[in-house]
Amino acid sequence: MDPSALARFEEMVLPHLDAAYTLARHFVRNDHDAEDVVQDAWLLTIVRHTCYSWLRRQKANARAIEFDETLHGEIRAGEDPEAEMLRGALEEALNQALDELPVEFREVVINLFV
Repeated sequence: MDPSALARFEEMVLPHLDAAYTLARHFVRNDHDAEDVVQDAWLLTIVRHTCYSWLRRQKANARAIEFDETLHGEIRAGEDPEAEMLRGALEEALNQALDELPVEFREVVINLFV
């Protein structure tokens, strides 16, 4: 593999590993199994990024866009302690509600936030 291609791949993929682990953890409900799932997903990640690269070169589909961390990344509450406390309570309530959903419904909700 070309070293520059590997560097580009790592630059694009590594920042998203936490989100991938979180998604997997919500599905399988086990830390070790979630790690295994994320490792297995590398192949799909490679295929996804290769497809985006191909589409950019071919310009076959102007509607396909890559994930842009600056546009689609996590929204931070900032330095406000009250906002942070509320965010933590909301996250806890959301995680509890997600745990009670069947996996097929949990996927729909998680994909909205990942």
